[in-house]
Amino acid sequence: MATQLNRLAESTVRWLEEVDPGLELAGWLMSYSDVRLSGYDRIVVLRAHQRMASHYAAQVLRDMAEVSAAFVAEDGLSLQSADEYAAAEIRAALHLTRRSADAELSFALDLQRRLPQVFDSLDSGTIDVRRARVFDRYTLDLPIATARTIVEAVLPDAPHLTTGQLAARLERLRMEVEPAEAKGRYEHAVSERRVVMEPTPAGTANLYAFDLPPDRASAVMKRLNRVARSLRSDGEQRSMDQLRTDVFLDLCTGGTADSPSEGTVDISVDLGTLLALNDEPGEIVGYGPVIADITRKVVERQTDGTWRFSVVEPGTGRPLATGTTRRRPTAAQHEEVVARNRTCIFPGCRMPARDCDLDHRIPWAEGGTTRAEDLGPLCRHDHGIRHAAGWTYEILPDGEVEWTTRLGHTHRTAVSFGLPP
Repeated sequence: MATQLNRLAESTVRWLEEVDPGLELAGWLMSYSDVRLSGYDRIVVLRAHQRMASHYAAQVLRDMAEVSAAFVAEDGLSLQSADEYAAAEIRAALHLTRRSADAELSFALDLQRRLPQVFDSLDSGTIDVRRARVFDRYTLDLPIATARTIVEAVLPDAPHLTTGQLAARLERLRMEVEPAEAKGRYEHAVSERRVVMEPTPAGTANLYAFDLPPDRASAVMKRLNRVARSLRSDGEQRSMDQLRTDVFLDLCTGGTADSPSEGTVDISVDLGTLLALNDEPGEIVGYGPVIADITRKVVERQTDGTWRFSVVEPGTGRPLATGTTRRRPTAAQHEEVVARNRTCIFPGCRMPARDCDLDHRIPWAEGGTTRAEDLGPLCRHDHGIRHAAGWTYEILPDGEVEWTTRLGHTHRTAVSFGLPP
C-alpha cells in the first residue's frame, strides 16, 4: 500500500539548491530531519546536507591549520617546528594515530597554503572532501604556480565529475604542461613495479600488482574478461568476478584456462603524437591518459594487429569518419557510437564502450529506430538499471547526454569524442 509523503514547495526546492552553507541552511535541515519527504525532495535535501558536510569539513581543516599558525604567532616557531607541534596536539585531541594526524594536518596545510581555490570551493560546498583530496594528490609534486593553473582550469567542472574522471583530467593536464617530468615519474614508478601477496583474516590471500605499464595491465584485464565470458554457460554457477579470478590463477600457474584470443588494447592517439611531431598524451580506454613515449611504444608493437581508426575534428575530437585497417569491421553504426562515446554514458561510469551493450534511446518495441544518433553504450549493469528503474535520456546536439532519473532529477554526462572524460 502506497504511503503519502510530504512534498516541498518549488520555492523551497530552489532555495535549497542555491543557498550557501551556513547557519540558516543548518537550521532548516535540522527542522526537517524527522519529516518524511518524497524521494525527489529527499535527493534535494541530500545535496544540501552534502554541501553542509563539505563546509564543516573545511572548518575542521581550517582549525588544524590554525593550530600550526598559532604556534608561529605566539611562540615564534619555524613553520617546520610549528607543524610538528601542531600534529602532536591534533593527534592527542582527536585520538588519532601519528600517521593519521600527520596526514590530516598535511592535507589541511596544503589546501590553506598551496591550493586556496580548492579550500574555498570546499568551504562553499561546491566540492566535497573526496574531490579536494584528488586535487591535492594530483598536484602535490608540481610547482605552486603550475598547480594553481591546473586547478583553475579544472575546478569549474569538478562538481560534475566523479573522482576517477577528475583524476584522469588532472593527470592529462600534468602530462601536457610538464611532459618531461611526467615521463620521469612514469619511468621511476615502473622501475618500482612489484607483486605482493598478503594473507587475510578469512584465511585467503590477496595478490596485488603495483606500478604496471598501463597498456599491459589493460591488455591483461581485456584477456581475463574475454576468457571469463567464453566460459559462461547455462549451467555455470560462478560469477564473472569468480571466473576472472579463476582464469587469472590458471593462466599464472599454467592451468587449463584457454584464451580464445590475445589480450588487446584500445588506445587513442593524436596523429601528431604518433609521428613524434608533438607530445600530446594518448589514452587507453578504461585506464586513462598515458604519456606520449608510452603511447608510441604501444603503437610500435602493433605491427601485425588490427587497427581501428577515427578521423576527428581538431580541437573538439568530434569523430568525422571511422574505419579499420584489417579484417571485416564491426557494424558501421557500432563503430560510430563507440567513436562518439568512449565509455558507458550512465552518469559516473567509465566502462569502455566496446565492452558495453548498445542501448536504444527509445526502445525498439516502442517505435525506436536503430540509428547511431539514437544508440548509446551502456554497461550491462547500468543497462539493466536504466530499464528496470525507468531512467530516460536524450542525446543533445552538443553530444552531451541528459538523463532523467526515476525520481525526476536530471544529470548531464559529457561525451568524450575520443578524448578523456
